[in-house]
Amino acid sequence: MPDYSNETELKNEDQFEELEIEKVKSEIEGDSTANLTIREADGENDFVTIQIDESKAKTRLDKLICQELDLSRARVEALIDDGMVCLNGQVAVKASKKVQVGDVLEIELPEPESTDVLPEKMDLDIVYEDSDIIVINKQRGLVVHPAPGHYKGTLVNGLLYHCQDLSGINGVARPGIVHRIDKDTTGLLVVAKNDLAHESLAKQIMDKTCKREYLAIVHEPFSHRTGTIHAPIGRDEKDRQKMAVTSKNSRDAVTRFEVLENFDKFALVRCALDTGRTHQIRVHMAYIHHPVAADPKYGRRNTLPASGQLLHACHLELIHPRTGEKMAFDAEPDDEFNQYLNELRALKENQ
Repeated sequence: MPDYSNETELKNEDQFEELEIEKVKSEIEGDSTANLTIREADGENDFVTIQIDESKAKTRLDKLICQELDLSRARVEALIDDGMVCLNGQVAVKASKKVQVGDVLEIELPEPESTDVLPEKMDLDIVYEDSDIIVINKQRGLVVHPAPGHYKGTLVNGLLYHCQDLSGINGVARPGIVHRIDKDTTGLLVVAKNDLAHESLAKQIMDKTCKREYLAIVHEPFSHRTGTIHAPIGRDEKDRQKMAVTSKNSRDAVTRFEVLENFDKFALVRCALDTGRTHQIRVHMAYIHHPVAADPKYGRRNTLPASGQLLHACHLELIHPRTGEKMAFDAEPDDEFNQYLNELRALKENQ
């Protein structure tokens, strides 16, 4: 891997040339459609096979699935994101790809959740709330939505107790959830209370008009002030529980960052997401050899002894789904993040 840090030069005391890291992009696109076959696998997921004929050719992958299976656009996007859609034997990663005659599309449809998601009384840090949206400052250790092993004590359980009127687009397990942040990542998250708000927020994220910024303490100081990491992200072939920068079965991903402070062995950075891939900041920063401190999945063994990755969603901008008003929210990092940041600052001052 090239040493990207030498690609930028100091223009003057206060200005650095922006670093553009442009890595391999996925050449794989996904799509298919046509004659439809559904088979059940005894208590497991249903599998749908669509063979593309002339009547379905040149149709967008996502639009075709919506039409053939009568699914919402958000539901189809979730299936593609979760790797449940294959085109000609390869995981489909591009919803906009147009299918061709002879293509074979395979879709795995998970069974409806058999476990009820029950309301639970929970102490939520509510930053803003109205009849359409609710903005939460999520604490460390809180899983956003139910999943195997986490059917209780999630943010969704707490939200159902608090407001009881969330969007149903993502089904019973993920009501109102438009975007997610990891269990041990803290910070701002917007939730939709109705389908109008959900569709609007999802479109804003797709169109990149919903801005999300994060603070992170990462390993190693930088020699430049700003950078852009443009590298596709997909499942790690060696460890399916992890994501990785790869050209295989991946999706385009862009993270922009600004270095706020350098320390002896760490740095404080502010990251802005142009895309929203799973573990995007954690994967991208590890890829350029500046992994997030205390990250148990992508980080280093010799790191700060925090209880989880030192990553915080600090800023959120969106357009209100009903009023059209531009809204901005900010949240300070939690005590643990600030503790380690202050310790690094104190060490720097004493050097």
